[in-house]
Amino acid sequence: MGVVNATHRHARISATKVRPFANMIRGMSAGEGVEALRYVPNRGARFLEKVLKSAIANAEDRGVRNPDRLVISECRVDGGPMFKRVRPRARGMAFLIRRRTAHIHVGVDAPELG
Repeated sequence: MGVVNATHRHARISATKVRPFANMIRGMSAGEGVEALRYVPNRGARFLEKVLKSAIANAEDRGVRNPDRLVISECRVDGGPMFKRVRPRARGMAFLIRRRTAHIHVGVDAPELG
């Protein structure tokens, strides 16, 4: 069985706010990752927790019998497209406001017996 993925594209949060939590759970078992994210009070952890739960559910749908043995093999957060707005500033200048989005990717894998 290969890697099973889940993705949240165009998440309305900056990638830099989610990345530390992705680094925190990478390599953990799936259950440990959900437990670790559950007690972190940040909004970025909520986004990542939902995507991780989705990846676990996708694996179960694909026929993984024991989801407790799943390991988070891939966890990355990429920057998505930005909403760009212009804010007027002093002396006729314009200031560009970038509303950032993120693409959150989580992959879980069942390690082989051996």
